[in-house]
This record gives sequence, structure tokens and C-alpha cells, in this order.
Amino acid sequence: MVFKRLLGMGGIPLEIDTVLQSEPALPGGILRGELIVRAPDRRIEVKSTWLRLVTDAPVAHKGDGDGSGGDVFDYPSVSGYFTLEKGEEKRLPIRHRLKWETPLTEVKGQKLGVHLGLHTEVEAEGVKAQTDDDLVHITALPLHEAVLDAFASEGYALRGSRIHNESIPRTEYHVYRTQGLLLVDERSGQNRPEELELHFHTNAVGCEIFLREAKLDERHWKSKPPARRFVAAHHEVGRVDFGVEVRRWIGEVDASAGSHPADDED
Repeated sequence: MVFKRLLGMGGIPLEIDTVLQSEPALPGGILRGELIVRAPDRRIEVKSTWLRLVTDAPVAHKGDGDGSGGDVFDYPSVSGYFTLEKGEEKRLPIRHRLKWETPLTEVKGQKLGVHLGLHTEVEAEGVKAQTDDDLVHITALPLHEAVLDAFASEGYALRGSRIHNESIPRTEYHVYRTQGLLLVDERSGQNRPEELELHFHTNAVGCEIFLREAKLDERHWKSKPPARRFVAAHHEVGRVDFGVEVRRWIGEVDASAGSHPADDED
């Protein structure tokens, strides 16, 4: 454990550490861990604790309460008010149901180049500060993997990802983010898009899958090439030949290239 020593007004010390599960969590699954709080030198009343899941670049905090870095998209909860006697340590369990639309940080161990972090804020007798950024690892669901495997079989390799601060138009969303996955054609010379941008809009039933020619650096959905929309269900994994589906999807994107930039529906 690595405790962060927070000093409030009058030099009042408080030590905190946030420990998360070692294995990656799943969208729609449970993120587990614990917040450990220690009063090393004197009795302290802890008034509140806050956890924030954020995207964007990691930020190291100095313990001065200047605010969190990154864009907040979810709020795990832990116990709030309690008193620590001198030298006492308290462990607060973290058990948070992640939203289905939580961005992925990796697929089958392959890092996607995006950052998710957990920021911790504790307020106690003039102490209000955050820990350093704690990394959160989110891996793909079986449906995501099945679709990506089908693209890989067709020659499209996963090469990275980008998260933007907006929602997909005309979808029901609970996380105000979009995550584009970059797929690169490794079979050069074929008459099809060289790069594709794939979006999984996941819920408890399955995914709305949006596919377009890639333009990951463009932040705004409407400024990107037109997207085709498809659907797949979690229970279809192992029952549906996603290779057949992916070939059809690629063909539709290729055929729609240069069309009006309004999203199509399958």
C-alpha cells in the first residue's frame, strides 16, 4: 500500500490509499476495491468521501483541494461520515456497478491508448484533497471480442482508440462519451476502406454497432464520415457467424462512402 499524506489547515494530517481490484473490470460489471483512511497523529472526524471515475490524461494531485483532472463520467460511492481515533485505520469497501457504456481500456490484454482513472476526495476537519490518479482497467465483453475477432479475420486489426466528450445522436445514453476504435486493413490493395472507425453502444441486451470510415481525430460526431448502424445481442455470441455479418457491414460502409453525412440505420 502507498498512503498519501494530506495536510489540512493547521497541519492536521490524514493518510489515504485507494486500492482497486487487480484484474480488469467489465462494462456493466462490478468494480471492486477499498478506500483506506488512517489518522496517524490525532483524532479526526471525516465528514465526506467522494470517488470520481474520469477519462482523459492522468493528473497527479498535491493534496491541496484544487479540483480533479479529467472528465468525470461516473460516481462510485463509499461510506461518508465517521471518526478516526489517533493511529486508527478504517477500510471502506468499494463496490460499484459500472455503466454498460463505460469505455474500454484494453481488449484481450491489448492496451487501447486511453486513460480511465479513479480520483478520491476526502474532507475532514479542514482537510480536503485528492489522491494521485488510480488507474482503472476495463476490458471487452464477449460480444465485443466476437465482433473484433470477425474484423480481424477479415484483415482489419485493432490499432487504438479515442474517447470524445459527446453522445451518439439519437441513442439513449448514460455516459456522455463516445469511444471510437480504429481498425486498420492489413490486406493492402483491396478495393475497400483502409481504416474503419467502430463504436460499440452497449446495453444489457447487446450493442448498437456504428461503423464508418475512420476519422478518429475529428471530435464531433456530425463532422465525421457517415456511419452505418447495426445491432448484435449478447446471447448471439457462439450462435451467429459474425464473419458473415462483418463482411456485409464493411460492404455497406464502402457503398455509403461519399453519401450525405446523416447516420443511416440498418
